Amino acid sequence: MRRFLTVEDIHLAEGDEIVVDASTLVTPQAQDVAEALGIAIRTADGPWTEPTPDRGPDAERARTSLPHLPEPEGTDVLFSSAIVTAVGRNRSGVLGEITSAIAEAGGNIHDVSQKVVEGYFHIILTVQLGDGATFENFKTALECLSCPEDFAVRVMHERVFRFMHRV
Repeated sequence: MRRFLTVEDIHLAEGDEIVVDASTLVTPQAQDVAEALGIAIRTADGPWTEPTPDRGPDAERARTSLPHLPEPEGTDVLFSSAIVTAVGRNRSGVLGEITSAIAEAGGNIHDVSQKVVEGYFHIILTVQLGDGATFENFKTALECLSCPEDFAVRVMHERVFRFMHRV
């Protein structure tokens, strides 16, 4: 059985080390706080290291039977497409704001789905970016359009949609 070590656990710790089971999951925030406070996290056998993810009993079968869904590449790789969603109160010009920001970021809209229900809109766009564009910069440029009183924009890498169906 896995256990989680959180920031609260770090603050409750007495002494300069915490001994955990090798399968314990330590949150990144807990790791940062422990380091800042000088508290070592270790197991009975030595320093704690992040456990290998449990991908389940069907992981190998899925890997070999789904060749059209390759494993994600490294995080430094430039990406090809993103899914942009926006939800909020419908008003004149909102679609123009979103599509203009996509164009300014060098995006090319491949597909659009939009629906307006009782004065609220929901739009999903599949966007292809040009050479040299990074997902991080594109996401930042689009999500800064969000306005809590008006609408919210979210950007996800297209791999999220491909890989979430492997579960």
